[in-house]
Amino acid sequence: MSGDVGNLHVGSRVVVRWRLDAPDAATGATLTDSVGTLVELTGEALVVETGRGPVRVPRDRVTAAKVVPPRPSRRGAAHLAVSVDDLQRVMAPAWGALERDRLGEWELRASQGFTQRGNSVVPVGDPGMPLERAVDQVEAWYAARGLPARLALAGPEGFRPGDDPLGALLLARGYTEGSRTLVLTASTERVAAADPGGPDVLVSPQAPPEWLATYLTTRSTVPGVSERVVTGSPEHLFAQVRPGGGLSQKLGLRDADAAGTTPIALGRLGIAHGWAGLGAVWTDPAYRGRGLAAHLTAQLAAAARARGLHLVHLQVEHDNATAIRLYRRLGFDTHSSYVYLTQPR
Repeated sequence: MSGDVGNLHVGSRVVVRWRLDAPDAATGATLTDSVGTLVELTGEALVVETGRGPVRVPRDRVTAAKVVPPRPSRRGAAHLAVSVDDLQRVMAPAWGALERDRLGEWELRASQGFTQRGNSVVPVGDPGMPLERAVDQVEAWYAARGLPARLALAGPEGFRPGDDPLGALLLARGYTEGSRTLVLTASTERVAAADPGGPDVLVSPQAPPEWLATYLTTRSTVPGVSERVVTGSPEHLFAQVRPGGGLSQKLGLRDADAAGTTPIALGRLGIAHGWAGLGAVWTDPAYRGRGLAAHLTAQLAAAARARGLHLVHLQVEHDNATAIRLYRRLGFDTHSSYVYLTQPR
């Protein structure tokens, strides 16, 4: 922990250590900790909603502060003990968005159509109004941006959207179901330990120009938007494998095949709420089947663990059998799932 609160963001669970006005009468302590949800952050103070109520802490009294994962809601391994709703809250900032807005506890995201995650609602918690009115508000918000309303409805693996009150309402309005996605979680230690080995992996907290340039060739993008989305999390780690770095020896390639600086494998972690979120994993088709994705993912997990992050999540479409097998081998378990419900045009 450090006294810098620049790494904190409203809505996250935090622990803040700060100086008291005077030593505690009973213990003589001059410092105290406040643990809870950060509900306000200004230039002068931060407010933490603790189990005993809100605590206002002047910023100049903070000696240490950090984001911590949500409180476990069930028994079991830490990466599986978090609730479905809390994990949705954890994952939301791990992928960027040009715009974020709130409707009660729901989060609305828009990014000019780039990625479904960047252009959908996380409908977790209370929207602060009846569901029908909330959906009306959501539809109006997206219509103002030339986008269809899209909501990411989450539940246990294999859940039926029609069994959820919000899902039933959306389906009755003609919303279509698509892109059913599995949410997999693991400990960073377990994933790092499963590293099959391979060439050097370069990891950086900022997106190097060659990383971004290569990423933009891997999918349909929106110029000027995609770059901001992929770099839009509170913190990041960007990983790449480049030709060289022992690649020819480790993969049995000719030296000529291992020349150049364009990455042949990419990956990204978006860091928020004390978790690391894996995404943007890609391998050049010419180098697939050589274990680069597994090696790069494990190296990212090791880098996250070195920064004090012990939990990692990822999202993969339920029918992507190849990717699911890869992540199972690395130690990921299925936590939950979600499905996009999209407004008809």
